Amino acid sequence: MDLDGVYRAEYGRCVATLVRLLGDINLAEEAVQDAFAVALEKWDSLPPNPGAWIVTTARNRAIDRLRRESTREARHAQALLLHQPDEPEEVGPVRDDQLRLIFTCCHPALSPDARTALTLRLLAGLEVPEIARAYLVPEPTIAQRIVRAKKKIRDAGIPYRVPAAEELPDRLAPVLTVLYLMFNEGYAATAGPLIRTDLCAEAIRLARELAALMPDEPEVLGLLALLLLTEARRPARLGRDGELVLLPAQDRSLWNRALIAEGHALVRRCLRRNRPGPYQIQAAINAVHTDGDATDWSQVLVLYDQLQVVLPTPIVALNRAVAVAEVHGPALALAALEGVDLPGYHLLPATRADFLVRLGRDAEAAAAYDEAIALAGNETERAFLTARRAALGT
Repeated sequence: MDLDGVYRAEYGRCVATLVRLLGDINLAEEAVQDAFAVALEKWDSLPPNPGAWIVTTARNRAIDRLRRESTREARHAQALLLHQPDEPEEVGPVRDDQLRLIFTCCHPALSPDARTALTLRLLAGLEVPEIARAYLVPEPTIAQRIVRAKKKIRDAGIPYRVPAAEELPDRLAPVLTVLYLMFNEGYAATAGPLIRTDLCAEAIRLARELAALMPDEPEVLGLLALLLLTEARRPARLGRDGELVLLPAQDRSLWNRALIAEGHALVRRCLRRNRPGPYQIQAAINAVHTDGDATDWSQVLVLYDQLQVVLPTPIVALNRAVAVAEVHGPALALAALEGVDLPGYHLLPATRADFLVRLGRDAEAAAAYDEAIALAGNETERAFLTARRAALGT
């Protein structure tokens, strides 16, 4: 692993620790970024524990900065840091630094969009363009949300404390959203390598922590099952030359059977509770995909119909259309896409192009592929779409 890999793997953990120590988001971020800048200058090889090195350096940089400042608050913060043990006693029901900060950032005083944008930036280490793609909104909008969220926390004096057990359920929905979006960015990265295994692993780890914390919340179990069943297919998602391999063409023998078994068991636990929610239904869809040697698309379509009732979003409509194509053919699937509006999302024209190809409408398919290629941000996905476009010969 190089320094870039350490940044991707440790940034969120380091920021969470520094926020706990400093009680100040901006100071924590700046201290961690300073520490990585120092690492860039000093590291000839990785230290035995890169994350601990970054945290210690960031803490020392923060103390230096506070010493240069003469305000009463700065002196107080410096005193706390100097006397802060390396491993402070845990309080409250959430024992993981990152998970605790997720709950803290998901304070009800912040808007739902601001909560998730801020948490994805702080804990997942996602950059503004990556978060913008997850939300399908312009980058300046996300940047403004993050700035306003930090200002709100500062001005309202929102404490960085572990919420009481009775407060946890009210903060659950945005926490689930954050973990879901974190995993998605890892599974289909905005730029660079298509898959960021570190981000997927961290999202699953945090989902496991959350499931241990709230074992009676079926949507928590549903989200964990969804992530596990999706992650199980990852080994077959890229070919030998790094090319994208879609689900129907994947070698199922490469799928992770242990994760599939765990995911299926969680889905069965959810079914016994009979309180279906969006993550549980999506987990059930993925359970169908991973059950047996072929996907039962009729069952998948039934589940998407159910999902569309509880989560009527354009993304669900798009994914449902794929199931419609498999069950009823591309003509009805193309009709199902009418009215679906996802500005800037490359998979909408890519899916439309696939349906048009199957209908023999190559010229229209080529135009749709051109639109998708122009929108795709990841090189692996762009190469896949370009190959499909070239195969048309138009």
